[in-house]
Amino acid sequence: MDSDQANEQTQTTGRRALLGAAVLGAGGAVLGLSGTARAAGHGGRGLKGLPVPTVIGHRGASGYRPEHTFGSYELALDLGADVVEAGDLVPTRDGHLVCRHEPEIGGTTDVASHPEFADRRTTKVLDGVPTTGWFTEDFTLAELKTLRAVERVPANRPHNTLYDGRWEIPTFEEVLRWQDEQTRKRGKQVWIYPETKHPTYFRKLGLGLEERVAKLLRKYGKDGRNSPVILQSFEPGSIQRLNRLVDNPLVVLLSSADSRPYDFVEANDPRTVADLITPKGLREIAGYAQGIGPTLDLVIPKKADGTLAEPTTLVSDAHKVGLILHPYTMRNENPFLPAKYRKGTAADAYGDVFGAFKKYFATGIDGVFTDNADTGVLARADFLKG
Repeated sequence: MDSDQANEQTQTTGRRALLGAAVLGAGGAVLGLSGTARAAGHGGRGLKGLPVPTVIGHRGASGYRPEHTFGSYELALDLGADVVEAGDLVPTRDGHLVCRHEPEIGGTTDVASHPEFADRRTTKVLDGVPTTGWFTEDFTLAELKTLRAVERVPANRPHNTLYDGRWEIPTFEEVLRWQDEQTRKRGKQVWIYPETKHPTYFRKLGLGLEERVAKLLRKYGKDGRNSPVILQSFEPGSIQRLNRLVDNPLVVLLSSADSRPYDFVEANDPRTVADLITPKGLREIAGYAQGIGPTLDLVIPKKADGTLAEPTTLVSDAHKVGLILHPYTMRNENPFLPAKYRKGTAADAYGDVFGAFKKYFATGIDGVFTDNADTGVLARADFLKG
């Protein structure tokens, strides 16, 4: 962090602390926690207005529809998701924010079948990894709108390929309008959970994400402390930047313990995720964010044979400093489940996902990202019944 950033961070610490107190339950109290959850003694924390544990539709209902499409987003709501992860945000060449899993779109759109874009295929170094394909920053929004979304993991979800080609790529501005439309239609507040994707990579290209996100949130009046828009990123620096721009709830995503956020790599910061999940690291995160989104393996590690080991202290350590935990990602299919919960060996077959949900909910997590919102809602009901 440079000196100007440090000064800005100091100025915003008080503002952010007030926001955290307003949004999060302190000392084990919970704002927005349902009566059922209180009775069950879950002990989790929630963002005001959301049930706990919170069921978050990962890229919509991506277990059933091609991800990051309005078809996927709306189905997630229909299936009972409390929040929809509407937007892994990446920019176009002309500066618009669109919703894709990655800037490389060869695996999530039909771009390869468009001969007019054949010459756009290239290899770039994305966060230190050579990546070949088509990239959103090489297309205008008008060009991207000629493409259609396809299933990203057809081997695991062959039935989803039925919907290939049905939906276009949504923009973040369209998502914000959709959120308001769905709120009116359903008679209840719809929440979304966008992510700034590869922010350091795009800032070096002159396509900074955070300012674009903040501008759109301000335009639609969704930049306040009670906003139903939770912002997340794998780069702590991106969350710190957003902390200076908006008052939305903020969440730092955390990958494997031995990994390093890419902004740390660029800044020659030697810390790893293992350092960030120590009590000291969590206290630091609590200074500018309201929560963390760890991989499930940071909550309960897996042994070499794929079975679960004992839970770590991450949940209690995070709660001690006032952070909520929304780990990722629960999926129904065998390959994505711990070994104990798999049924057979078929890549597209479902395992005992309810058993897995029960195990993770028992750790006290405050919510979870899932590709199958209906499964998550049923699993939560089972868990809260005791």
